[in-house]
Formats: sequence, structure tokens, C-alpha cells
Amino acid sequence: MERMGSSVSGSAELLAPLDLAWQRMRTARRVVVKIGSNLLTAGGMGLRQAWISERATELVELLKQGRQVVVVTSGAVAAGAPILGLKRSPANLREKQAAAAAGQTLLMRCYELAFAPHGIAVGQILITRADVENRRRYLNARDTLWTLSSLGLVPVVNENDTVMVEELKFGDNDTLSANVADLVGAELLILLSDVDGFFDADPRLNAHARPLPLVEQVTPALEKLAGGAGSLVGRGGMATKLKAAKMAARRGCHTVLTNGFRSQPILEVFGERPVGTLFVADGNPLSAHKAWIANARLSRGELVLDAGAVQALRSGKSLLAKGIVVVRGGFDRGDAVVCLDPQGEAVAKGSINYNAEDLQRIKGRHSTDFGAVLGFVGDAEVIHRDNMVLLGDH
Repeated sequence: MERMGSSVSGSAELLAPLDLAWQRMRTARRVVVKIGSNLLTAGGMGLRQAWISERATELVELLKQGRQVVVVTSGAVAAGAPILGLKRSPANLREKQAAAAAGQTLLMRCYELAFAPHGIAVGQILITRADVENRRRYLNARDTLWTLSSLGLVPVVNENDTVMVEELKFGDNDTLSANVADLVGAELLILLSDVDGFFDADPRLNAHARPLPLVEQVTPALEKLAGGAGSLVGRGGMATKLKAAKMAARRGCHTVLTNGFRSQPILEVFGERPVGTLFVADGNPLSAHKAWIANARLSRGELVLDAGAVQALRSGKSLLAKGIVVVRGGFDRGDAVVCLDPQGEAVAKGSINYNAEDLQRIKGRHSTDFGAVLGFVGDAEVIHRDNMVLLGDH
């Protein structure tokens, strides 16, 4: 495989940096643990109660160490499928929604039974993408998560599959877990999956694939290595795990990807030897507001910029209409849009001050022309730098 510079460190080459990174990661006091469907369910039909109880015992140990824990879980659809009389995984959106409705209570009951012997209660939180896109609802969800943890409960988070349509879904719980890590200000996100970590090739297809114990930055070269979904049960694959790690890193949160079928996969993350793959947090994390723009908000459109505007953004300036060449999408004022360079690469994302129709009329123009063109004088900046994230830097 082609080497990828300093973004990937093999264990033989940089053992000291690997150990140092793991030592820093293990100091995390607020931890989000994402549990995938392949671990929770028996072939996508029913739940593994014993496995869930074993993980609860590990999480309780983290609580005893003074850490706060939030669980992001899959499994509601798989738990509900047998109740619907299905002998296969749900095949369409309506079946998935019905299975999620039937299975969510079973899933939470499993977590209740798993934590009950330890005298710990759980609290269910069902989140939709709309909850994290809307700033007020985002903050309300954050407050609820913090309150549950402060009162000694373990929050158990899942996407509200019963009401969501496909185009507005997170699509996978890896992405949801990164948003939850952002919500609670976690220092560590643990992705439990059925793989041993991130490899330089697909180990299912290449016997010579090498595990990468340390990833200092999720680069385009790494993203090209990631394939599609890993199974018929789970909706996420390696690509979604890389995306989650990249999202978490922006906020200063480390991510560990490890195999949930290990004997004690959660406690081993805090053990003496590295396991799986550690994705290192950014040294200069985004503020809470900018992380919300980068991670939580769906892009509703695209703006193609000229080279001068791209350079201006990278030097810390706001986006002006004069540097916009092409406007795409049907966005409204306040929506999030992505800014592209002349080659089509994403360079920034931000909250727009004009709707698409008005922006079509003023693109390429100076702000002194806005009054004559639009009939009103709006903001001089199309996207203010305080409401913008440079994607290339994170």
C-alpha cells in the first residue's frame, strides 16, 4: 500500500508516540460508547442479553473510576423484527419503523436488566437529526444528557427510527455517536464493532492487511481505503467510522475503534496495552458553536467560489458575494451550505445570510449593489467568519 506520511503511525515505527497518545486518551473522564447491531443481535433477529450484561459490568467499572458514561446503541429494529413475525431483516422503511417501535422497549428492557444488579438506572433518549440541527433542541438534548449523568443514571441514546424518513436520518449510529460525543463534550468515543480496528486494506479480502494502531489525522488517502457497509444488519461500515472519528476529533475528542467480541473490550481500552485503532483528537479543537455547524448541520446547498475567495476564507475572512461563481440548492437564510473551490473540493461550511434566490441575483457583485438588485440592504457578508468552519483544517 502507498505510504500516507505522518497521518498514520505503525507500532514498530513510532512506539513512543503511540504509547503517549494512549496515555493521554486514558485520562478521559467523559466517555461515549457506541455499540453496533452486529454485537447486540443474533444475526439481526433478537438480542444478546448476556453480552449486553457483560458490557454493563464494564461500564459500571468506569463509573466507579469517576468517569461519566453515555451509551449510543443500535438494535431496536433487529429486536422488533421477530415481534412483527418477520423471519428476515425489515426490507423497507415502513417495516423498519414498525420494527423499531416494537423493539425499542425490548432494547431498553435489556439495558435495564443489565444495569439493575449494580443498582444503576438507565435513561432513554431518542434523537433525530432535526434535534441536533436545531440549536435550541440541540442544547436541550445536551442538558438532558448532562442531567442524567450528574444524577448517576446511564443515558442510553438511539436514533428515533419510528418517525424518521430516509433522507433526514443520521443513516448510521457511528455518526450519531459522534454527535452525542459533541453534545456532552466527551473526551473519548469508543466504537465497538465486529472488526479489530482500522487496516491498510480490507482484511476480509486481503490476508496481508496490516492494522493501524494510531491515526493522527483522517486524511483523504485514509478515506479512500474505507469501503461500504459491513453487513446486512448494521448500516455503518468503515467509512462511517472514519467519519465519526473525524467529527469527534474536530471537537477535541479521541476515538478508539475496537472489536466488541473481545473478552473485555471497554476496559481493555483503559488497560496497559493499546487495542484496536486510536484516532487522535485535534490539537486545536473547534469551539462548541463551530463544531455544531461542522458536525450537526446538514448542508442544504453548495457555493462554488473563485480562487480569490477561497484564499480569503483560508486567511480568516468572511465570504463575500463577489467571490461566488455558482449557487446550487434551494436553501433559506440561516441554512448551512458548503463552499467549494474551483476544483470542486469542499473548503468551508457555514450558516448563510441569504436564501438561494437572492444569492443567485447578487453572486459576483459588490455589497454596495445589494440595495439596487434586491430592493433591500442585507448583510455585507454572505457567510460571516464567526459562523463558518474551514473544512480543510479539520
